[in-house]
Amino acid sequence: MAPQYNAETTGSELVTEFAAQIKGKVILTTGVSPKSLGAQFVQLIAEAEPALLILTGRNTTKSQQTADVVAKAHPNVKTRVLELDLGSLASVREGAAEVNSWDDVPHIDVLVNNAGIMAVPFALTADGYESQYATNHLGHFLFTNLIIDKLLKSSEPRLVSVSSDAHRFSPVRFDDNDFHRGENYNKWIAYGQAKTANMLMALSFAEKLGKKGLVAVSLHPGVIGTNLGDAVDWTGGDVALLNSVDKILGNREAWEDGLKWKTHDQGVATHVFAAFHPSLKEHNGAYLQDAHVADPWTETVKPWGTSPVEAERLWKLSQKQVGQEFTYN
Repeated sequence: MAPQYNAETTGSELVTEFAAQIKGKVILTTGVSPKSLGAQFVQLIAEAEPALLILTGRNTTKSQQTADVVAKAHPNVKTRVLELDLGSLASVREGAAEVNSWDDVPHIDVLVNNAGIMAVPFALTADGYESQYATNHLGHFLFTNLIIDKLLKSSEPRLVSVSSDAHRFSPVRFDDNDFHRGENYNKWIAYGQAKTANMLMALSFAEKLGKKGLVAVSLHPGVIGTNLGDAVDWTGGDVALLNSVDKILGNREAWEDGLKWKTHDQGVATHVFAAFHPSLKEHNGAYLQDAHVADPWTETVKPWGTSPVEAERLWKLSQKQVGQEFTYN
C-alpha cells in the first residue's frame, strides 16, 4: 500500500474521512484514562456517531471522566465503563464475563487493545509474570480470546493491537520471559519484548480467524507525551539507557538527533486508520505506522515481530501462562 498519509496526518482528519465507517459501530477500547491516547481516540471518533463506546481501565473513576467528556460533547453517543485491570488475570476474566453477559450488546465491531505501561521498574504481577509483559500482552491475550465470539458476530470485525517501534529493543524472550525474576532486568528491553508480543498477537489472530472475517493489525502510534511515559525520566538516565540498548543492537535510532514528537491528534491517526480503513482487509496481520502499512525496507520493522513461527510460539506460551487453550477451526 503506497503511503497516502504521513507523520503529520491527524486523527481528526481521518475521522472526517472515515465517518461512514465509524457511524453506528460498537467500539471497545482499553486504557482510556484522561490524557492517554485511548482517551484522545474515543473522544475524536465520537464525532462520527458510533453506536456505543465501551471504555475500560483499571480505575473506573478515570474511565468515567473520559466518558463524561464524550457525553458532554456528543450527548447522543452512548458510553459504557468497564473495570479491567490487565495486570490481573482474575480481573481480566471478570471483565470478559461482564462483557459477555451484556445481552443488549450482542456484538462488538472493533476492539482496540490500547492500554499499556512503559519502562517501569521491575515487578511481578500477582500471577507471577513480569509486569510490562503481563499488562501489555498477556492480559490483552486473555481478554481478546474470552470475548472473541462477540467480536466475530460483527459483520466486519476488527482487532487493533497498539504496539510501538520500541519492539526493536527485543524479541520475545521465550527462555527468560521474566528476566530471571528481575536479576537481569532492563526496563527498555522488557518494554520491547511486550511490544513485540503485541505485534505477534495480531499476526496470530489474523492467521487463525481471518477466514472468519476478522481483520487484525498492530501499530506504532509515534512518540507522544502522554501518561504512558510517567515512569520515564526523559531528561536523564532512562534516555541514556534507551540509547545504550539501541547502540548495542546497532539500531539507527541510536544516532538520530532526538525523538520526533507528535501531538496527541497526530498520535491517534494510526489508531483511526487501523480501526476503520477498508483497505486493511487486504493486509491482514500487518504492522502500521504513520497511518500506512510499515515498510520493513525503509522503516523500523524487526523480523521477530512479523514471524509466523514466533507468533505461534508466543500463542502456545501465552496459553500456558493463562492456563487455558484457545483453538479455532
